Amino acid sequence: MSFEGKRLVIVGGGSGIARRIAVDAGAAGAEVIWAGRHPAVLVERGVRAAFADLGEESSLKALAEEVGEVDFVVSLAAAPANGPVATLERAAVARAFDAKVVGPLMLAKHFAPRFREGGAMVLFSGVAAWRPAPERTVMATTNGAVVFLAEALAVALAPVRVNAISPGIVDSGAWDGLGEAKAEFFRRTADANPARRVGRPEDVSAATLHLLANPFVTGSVLHVDGGGRLG
Repeated sequence: MSFEGKRLVIVGGGSGIARRIAVDAGAAGAEVIWAGRHPAVLVERGVRAAFADLGEESSLKALAEEVGEVDFVVSLAAAPANGPVATLERAAVARAFDAKVVGPLMLAKHFAPRFREGGAMVLFSGVAAWRPAPERTVMATTNGAVVFLAEALAVALAPVRVNAISPGIVDSGAWDGLGEAKAEFFRRTADANPARRVGRPEDVSAATLHLLANPFVTGSVLHVDGGGRLG
């Protein structure tokens, strides 16, 4: 698909998924601005880095003013607040909602008047919303809220299209902290998935670009999880 002449803003996402979206969109002709709290690390050939903090509305307003007119906005940020309910800290829960729900809503607020014809947003949910687990209560709740936010924004911002992506377990770098246990975790995940493998960043990138480009899809969630939510 061609994104020639299109301007794409990516917000958040320190793993391989955001980077792959930036690279693939750029290769398809898009002008890409990748924004985050540490813009110096968002270095990719042909990609412009900018500052944005989904927990600070003023930074999102400034980002919108800096970018100007835009075609597409993708929000991938997350701030997990995992652990038993009895040990959860309110500040951590608030940060999780800022990253997944409140921040993207403020993005919509400040970019809404700047979308060109055919504009679209993609928000990132996750498989935890459909497969809640112990110590993942906040993750399941915020990811579920993203889907309802996408539906609501699809109506509120129309004709700007708004959709959600729900990735499953993806080998994006986010799991590298498991060390030697990563291979076994991926093996068990692949065995349980109907697709019989874990995801790769290019799987999620292709789905994201499809949602941005398809003019007749809005208010939807696209599961890119290998069927993991069905297990």
